Amino acid sequence: RLGSVVAYFTSAKFLLYLGHALSTWGDRMWHFAVSVFLVELYGNSLLLTAVYGLVVAGSVLLLGALIGDWVDKNSRLKVAQTSLIVQNASVILCGIILMIIFLFKTQLLTLYHGWLLTMCYILVITIANIANLASTATAITIQRDWIVVVAGEDRSKLADMNATIRRIDQLTNILAPMAVGQIMTFGSPMIGCGFISGWNLMSMCVEYLLLWKVYQKTPTLALKSAKVEESELKQLNVTKESDTKPAEGVQLIVEKDVSGFEPQQEKEVGCAARMAEPFITFRDGWVAYYNQPVFLAGMGLAFLYMTVLGFDCITTGYAYTQGLSGSVLSLLMGASAVTGIMGTVAFTWLRRKCGLIRTGLISGVAQFACLILCVISVFMPGSPMDLTVSPFADISARLFENEPLPTIASPEPEMILATGMPNLLNGSTTPANGDPEMSPEPVPLISVSLLFAGVIAARVGLWSFDLSVTQLLQENVVESERGIINGVQNSMNYLLDLLHFIMVILAPNPEAFGLLVLISVSFVAMGHIMYFRFAQKTLGKQLFVCRTPDPKTAPDSSPPGNTSTV
Repeated sequence: RLGSVVAYFTSAKFLLYLGHALSTWGDRMWHFAVSVFLVELYGNSLLLTAVYGLVVAGSVLLLGALIGDWVDKNSRLKVAQTSLIVQNASVILCGIILMIIFLFKTQLLTLYHGWLLTMCYILVITIANIANLASTATAITIQRDWIVVVAGEDRSKLADMNATIRRIDQLTNILAPMAVGQIMTFGSPMIGCGFISGWNLMSMCVEYLLLWKVYQKTPTLALKSAKVEESELKQLNVTKESDTKPAEGVQLIVEKDVSGFEPQQEKEVGCAARMAEPFITFRDGWVAYYNQPVFLAGMGLAFLYMTVLGFDCITTGYAYTQGLSGSVLSLLMGASAVTGIMGTVAFTWLRRKCGLIRTGLISGVAQFACLILCVISVFMPGSPMDLTVSPFADISARLFENEPLPTIASPEPEMILATGMPNLLNGSTTPANGDPEMSPEPVPLISVSLLFAGVIAARVGLWSFDLSVTQLLQENVVESERGIINGVQNSMNYLLDLLHFIMVILAPNPEAFGLLVLISVSFVAMGHIMYFRFAQKTLGKQLFVCRTPDPKTAPDSSPPGNTSTV
């Protein structure tokens, strides 16, 4: 028995879990802290935070396919180690720069009329964006490729590993911000920067060792090298002939170089091809994504990002305007983490009973049914929805009165721990339309209670559906395209997430939040309709026949015409 325990704790699977836990813990601490740091630095204004969010979303949207293509064309160990070092080194450098800004902000303001401080802000956002891009590469290579190889041909093992990874994500989403929030609350932002930099330095060394151990224990991870060499040889063939083999392509190039025939023309063609390559890769990535048999399933997942029904700064800010305290929001976030973990358990059970595709279908129905509570909350007592109020009223009034856009007061520590961001909807911690010195009338809690009941309950279906689509992508995308397809999937997710923030900018008033809820539920419904269409095309008349599949092969998870294997 002791031997089996030791074998498990030294297995590639456990080492992969441990590395992911360390990586995710550092990511969550940094993502939480950088937003608060930027708010603190810029005079309690949301401007830097908004710019950072826009830069991050835009970068992944534009570069997701290129990152995935880079993952496909390089060896697994090189990709994992490079992205790990770039990500952690960027966070460490950012932390050091932020510490310098916190220490010498007054002096920096006086130098070059404040331009030096502005350059420091630009530098921080740029390096933080590089860290996020490296984190995206790490997620693609570990969660979409390494985990598939470690699981081998056992799809049941792959499902269990995916579920465990999501449980780690759920726990770190709550615990990591709480830990760094306590340090920042009882210490200072500068101490928080130092702690995060030190953590990433230590974590980088441990994760590097863990990756090397997993690579050694899983020899099949090295088998990608042949395909990498083949892709590199294909790039050398300037003739781009579809029927030319890589070796023949190399031979043709060598012959041209030796003969010296039209060297200048070849150089120009090569330079132009290199300049056009990123654009061609971007186009080819999206075309390949569209041609995937699981395209509709991936699009269905992306549409779920177009929603305000989550525990981000928007929804928690709205709850704050409705009278919920930071401590209550902390409890609600804890409850959402519990239901999210329940969703991972439900996924593994449903997959064994009904198969992978039907699990996604059942999960989607469960999520949408829970979100009906959110729709009902819009029309219940206490809901501030008033469609007669123009969503642009607050912005236009300020513009015509030549008043500055709203800033936020320093958030209370418990609010920081609960949400990671202060109230974004009314721009302050005072009641939305009241005098801060007057106690407002109590708001009925029926509406907001139903809203969060629906959001929390829907997490079970949401995370089970997310795992279903994730495994469909893992199983049905050929190995040579895993990186670029998942890169485009990340781009789609960020695109819809960006649209949801634009939607909030266009309708920022609490009176319009009910309309945002209805739009969000509509997009969730469209996403699940897309998935239903995918399931109908794949399973046909067997769609509603729930049978127990082979736990290892699960043949009903592969769309027709797809010949890839795990």
